[in-house]
Amino acid sequence: MGSELITERHLNRRAIIYIRQSSLHQVLTNQESLRLQYALRQRALDLGWHEANIDVIDTDLGLSGAAAGHRQGFKDLIARVTLGEVGLILSVEVTRLTRNCSDWYPLLDLCGYRECLIADRDGVYDPGTQNGRLLLGLKGTISEMELHTLRGRLTTGILNKAQRGELALPLPTGFVRDLTGAVIMDPDREVQTRIGLVFTTFLEKRAVRRVVRAFNAQNLTLPRRRPLGELRWRPPTVAAITSILRNPAYAGSFVYGRTRTQRAAVPGGGHSRQWRRPPEEWRAVVKDKYPAYIPWALYEKIGAMLRDNHAEYQKRQTRGVPRGGVALLQGIAWCGVCGHKLVVQYSNARRYKCNHLSKSHSLPLCQSVPIDPIDAAVSEAFLAAVAPAELEAWERARASERRTKEALEKAAAQQLERLRYQAALAERQYNLVDPDNRLVAGELERRWEIALRALHDAERELAERAMAVKAHPPNMVELRTALTDAARRLPTLWCDPRLTMARRKALVRCLVDKVIVKRKSRYEVAVRIVWRGGETSDIDVDTGASMMHSLSVLKQLQARVVELAKQGLPDKQIAFLLTAEGLRSPSCSHVLPATVERIRYQHGIRRRPDHHCPRHAVPGYLTVLQIARRLNVPSDWIYSRIYNGQINVTRDTNTKTYLFPDTSQAMATLERLRDSQTKPADSTQPTHP
Repeated sequence: MGSELITERHLNRRAIIYIRQSSLHQVLTNQESLRLQYALRQRALDLGWHEANIDVIDTDLGLSGAAAGHRQGFKDLIARVTLGEVGLILSVEVTRLTRNCSDWYPLLDLCGYRECLIADRDGVYDPGTQNGRLLLGLKGTISEMELHTLRGRLTTGILNKAQRGELALPLPTGFVRDLTGAVIMDPDREVQTRIGLVFTTFLEKRAVRRVVRAFNAQNLTLPRRRPLGELRWRPPTVAAITSILRNPAYAGSFVYGRTRTQRAAVPGGGHSRQWRRPPEEWRAVVKDKYPAYIPWALYEKIGAMLRDNHAEYQKRQTRGVPRGGVALLQGIAWCGVCGHKLVVQYSNARRYKCNHLSKSHSLPLCQSVPIDPIDAAVSEAFLAAVAPAELEAWERARASERRTKEALEKAAAQQLERLRYQAALAERQYNLVDPDNRLVAGELERRWEIALRALHDAERELAERAMAVKAHPPNMVELRTALTDAARRLPTLWCDPRLTMARRKALVRCLVDKVIVKRKSRYEVAVRIVWRGGETSDIDVDTGASMMHSLSVLKQLQARVVELAKQGLPDKQIAFLLTAEGLRSPSCSHVLPATVERIRYQHGIRRRPDHHCPRHAVPGYLTVLQIARRLNVPSDWIYSRIYNGQINVTRDTNTKTYLFPDTSQAMATLERLRDSQTKPADSTQPTHP
């Protein structure tokens, strides 16, 4: 049963039988299809090929034909056709070769160029002829269309089943299926408690990394399931905690289509990427389908907290986690000029800067304002707004902290109970083994020792924590007394160093949504506080002058300093009196003693001799300033050579200054050093006697 298309040229080459099935399940169950494909060897014999010239390629069993990049057998077939070794490609149907036209038509072009025939159960085709290419092209198009039809049919069925909540998706840790297929909570109470502890700890810590640190501090592990369903206890990680917090199944909801896959641009090439869909784009949501660890409203609140913790100012407009930096408005300060987020600068000077346009368009900075006066104004407004509810807030925080601590202690006790059970189980297994079977007995003894060691470590750590709490018990009476007086002493509590900056920022964010900053003048900034709920407060903040000559009250300050200094008052008392009068130094809100001293010296007012060291009152010696004048060099030139060792002179114990002998030899030595800048110091340098 030959064909008129087959010539001697074709028979002198190889006949390749290509065998493929789309999945491993088909390989195991569709045995008849596999037999039909292997039976094509007889078809090749009937077409005129010898047994020795027939090859079978079956390395692509269990692989889909939607792409060719992952099919090594198809690549080998293309390579052999390119080398001109193949006279016939034989398959049950063209869908076995490929279901993608982007792979099918290049194969037809190659076979037509190399005079290679293609055959299936219906006949033999020559891709180099018009009729053969037309028929094979139609078969390839129908094959690709059939793939999309099958995929659409399966997808529709999956969606219909998912919309009813009956699709059997893999369950997260903490859920299992009973014998009837219904989803229930894991019967292991430690697993239930540990999953619940993740949520309660996050609500108290408000950041995933802090949850991980809290678990590690208590040496608590996290239950995780392997792909085959086996439960394992592993140290907590950020990814594991985040996956639990983001999974809606713990809120009792069945959700399908939480992610979307972006396919590679080239079929079969590159890697696919998965993206999380926003909740409004989920394909199917069925609430109250599973037993819930947390209510749905709390799940939505946790999702909002996780999104807000991402410090992506421009992309997501989120605020980030409150951190320990001194900038109170980190993440919630906005520029009133261009509308972008302000960044925090800690180097050189602490400032809020708007550098978005500078970085993206190389434009000048919109504005740069000091942190301290703006934070002080916002803190004052916040304390005025929160004072009536401060005591209640501290009470709730204390109750939440107490509940979290009790939950952590309960989880540690459950973990200890599990370790005791594992040690007892290992002991029983060791006692039941035949003593003559030394290999098994040795392995069971090793497992018993590991379980006992883990149990001993857990008991020791639990005892150490209990001893630490017993040695330093919290003084609840004192704490309650302090909280009762919180409304009156709220500013003092706010400045207490025990209240960390991260806590201050979290408290501010409870009431403040954002702060808009816009510079009005050189020393004045307009601050608008946007409160939760939409109310606003406008404040004008005096940022202060950074230099002495920029002070608007400089003349008044100088007159008062001169007046009080002539009365003989010390600098600290003068600074205190001037601060009480409302005066200030540059870059701060009060008068510094150093400012008073500087103004005194500018006006030639000196203190008593015992308060001021004389600079040139020692007979027979010269000061650095006098030496610099004689050598006609700056005084810094002499100081730098004293510090680097070129001039060997010691500081006088009485005057606390450097004194040089007033001799011609010392001056000659210094002149030689001045004339030869690179000459090292020697024994002839002047020394202090």
